Amino acid sequence: MGKHFSHKHFSNKHFGKKSRRGKNRETAEIFDLQGTKFEAERILPPIKPLNPTQADYLDALRSSPQVIVLGPAGTGKTWIAATHAADLFRTGAIDKIILTRPNVPCGRSLGFFPGTLEDKFAPWAAPVIEAIKERIGTAAYEIALKNGAIEMVPFEVMRGRSWKNAFVLFDEAQNSSVVEIKTFLTRIGEDCTVVINGDVSQCDLDHGSGLKTVIHMVKSQMLNVPVVEFSRDDIVRSGVCAMWVRAFDEAKL
Repeated sequence: MGKHFSHKHFSNKHFGKKSRRGKNRETAEIFDLQGTKFEAERILPPIKPLNPTQADYLDALRSSPQVIVLGPAGTGKTWIAATHAADLFRTGAIDKIILTRPNVPCGRSLGFFPGTLEDKFAPWAAPVIEAIKERIGTAAYEIALKNGAIEMVPFEVMRGRSWKNAFVLFDEAQNSSVVEIKTFLTRIGEDCTVVINGDVSQCDLDHGSGLKTVIHMVKSQMLNVPVVEFSRDDIVRSGVCAMWVRAFDEAKL
């Protein structure tokens, strides 16, 4: 079981409030999204944790406006955050979903991909996008993206922005610099739920990681931000994934 810091005393005032689009239900219903009606026809079961650390993570998401989640690949860090965000959006608890990550790819640079910044950003947002589509439907996702209710925000255009009544997911945060993570954290407005997601053992930067700096600040200054830590034992993607994570860890690579 992964290590985590206690988060039982946190609260988020927008959880539990009535939806502006309707009551919170487990079944999808018709919404009016900026004047466009659509229907997600599937019955959506609640998110079920597959291990105690995932249960702690879900508890933190439901009780705190900010969560830092750490751990190796395959533990469900990104999927749970994206699915929870989609459910909040679907039931009207938030108005927007904001997705961002540092421009430090594992492989080819963004500059090699054609199109706008959003087009270039999309390949790395694919796991999050697929999780959201599973909860609200592909058509609903496309409408929300077109209307700006779901937005991918590269760091190149983040300065000057301000978010409110939104779920904001900062993925691969270990690859952010201190300046970048400071820029991100100071964009947060009222009624936001923020997830900072990363694996500090997989930093691709040549200099210091902003995520490591923020974790140190949370611990040393006792900031009211829960930190949930997954371990190799929490990997749920597959046995093969778990095997390779352990192999690379043992090889110190």
